[in-house]
Amino acid sequence: MDTLLKIPNELEFLQPHHKFAVKATSFKTQKHGILSGCWKKTSGGFGRVRATGALLDLVPATKLENLDFELPMYDPSKGAVVDLAVVGSGPAGLAVAQRVSEAGLSVCSIDPSPQLIWPNNYGVWVDEFEAMDLLDCLDYTWSGADVYIDDHTTKDLDRPYGRVNRKKLKSKMMQKCIANGVKFHQAKVMDVVHEESKSVLVCSDGVTIQATVVLDATGFSRCLVQYNKPYNPGYQVAYGIVAEVEEHPFDLNKMVFMDWRDSHLNSGELKERNKMLPTFLYAMPFSSDRIFLEETSLVARPGLDMRDIQERMELRLRHLGIKVKRVEEDERCLIPMGGPLPVIPQRVVGIGGTAGMVHPSTGYMVARTLAAAPIVAEAIIQCLGGYGSRRSLGGDELSASVWRDLWPKERRHQREFFCFGMDVLLRLDLPGLRRFFDAFFDLEPRYWHGFLSSRLFLPELMFFGLSLLSHASNASRLEIIRKGTLPLVKMVSNLLQDKE
Repeated sequence: MDTLLKIPNELEFLQPHHKFAVKATSFKTQKHGILSGCWKKTSGGFGRVRATGALLDLVPATKLENLDFELPMYDPSKGAVVDLAVVGSGPAGLAVAQRVSEAGLSVCSIDPSPQLIWPNNYGVWVDEFEAMDLLDCLDYTWSGADVYIDDHTTKDLDRPYGRVNRKKLKSKMMQKCIANGVKFHQAKVMDVVHEESKSVLVCSDGVTIQATVVLDATGFSRCLVQYNKPYNPGYQVAYGIVAEVEEHPFDLNKMVFMDWRDSHLNSGELKERNKMLPTFLYAMPFSSDRIFLEETSLVARPGLDMRDIQERMELRLRHLGIKVKRVEEDERCLIPMGGPLPVIPQRVVGIGGTAGMVHPSTGYMVARTLAAAPIVAEAIIQCLGGYGSRRSLGGDELSASVWRDLWPKERRHQREFFCFGMDVLLRLDLPGLRRFFDAFFDLEPRYWHGFLSSRLFLPELMFFGLSLLSHASNASRLEIIRKGTLPLVKMVSNLLQDKE
């Protein structure tokens, strides 16, 4: 969906805890802090997933594209202490670096591939990018979206949708960073050592970088940000391709937000498996013969095997009469959803996936993290005395202040509700999900818009829940109440325990 974490071509699986858990070095997010500037070893054996099937035989070798302008590099010989070190050059990390450097503070961005163009297809609601003055970074837009509940029911969503121009967005952000004096260091971060008023980052090339504030924007590798609770999220898993096709059946003015139809699964075993652990199609048609297609498991614990998803996608395309002539690129993605927040506060500041900012019910994150970047940046600027003002905070006190602004009480409570929503979705089979989304997209637009875009806070979310129940069928209402009781109790308990 909007922020699917993309991992092109090299998907590794951890054994035996989660048979598909992605190796830390494969994570690229924001969908992320993409291609994180941090490295972590993982335990356990690894097994490569081998694609099979006629469609997957068309998948090209991974082609990495870089920006074609030079970067001003950090000079370690000077030994200067920078105001901010950003680990990871994904959208969230660059957005904070850009904003903090505009205030006249010194910033160093650390990443093993700082000029690499993000290889991910990001879809966003147009109004979200419009609010951030980023409409010029969309290369395709659609007037609305379709949701296929089943073979007989379709929802027409009157909300424009767009695909992000990855090269333009990164170029725009990098050029602003360069103009503001941001320095870059091409390496992985191996460790961080905290002193009273500064931190020392140890890089893979032996260089050490001293910084007053360290921002971890490395995504789900969770390189520097610490967690003190068991990490047991749900997982959104997807496989997608940008393809040249002979033709496809979709309206060029609409993208396909969800297609829950299962008539392509004739096998009793496959159909039953899809009933219990369903997947849907997400599609962005660029022209009559070029399209992005992605088969997605909304959320499961543990997640679906990638080979299962690929098989379902092949059968779906064959059923829809979509004949793929050429695959331009393919994407494998895995998004941990929900789970605990990191330790708050802690010395390293986080943003994006590493800070628990993915939407626990939907997997959305790009727009949310880009919107949060100015909040994090302004908190850092105020603490460091940007805009020519006097420096006021440092060390643990500074990072605690930034964490408070990133995760205020209303945001933590909002996230608890979204985790409650995820726990309900985890319990629904295909008929249950169809009934759920049939009611969800019948809500007033302010409710489903606000839920998907993280604009509703706890009081409004309570009204959202009541409205959803009122629009649901009797069967869906009873199912939500029955399967949502324990998650509701858990949510209420967590809300009561959450104290400032």
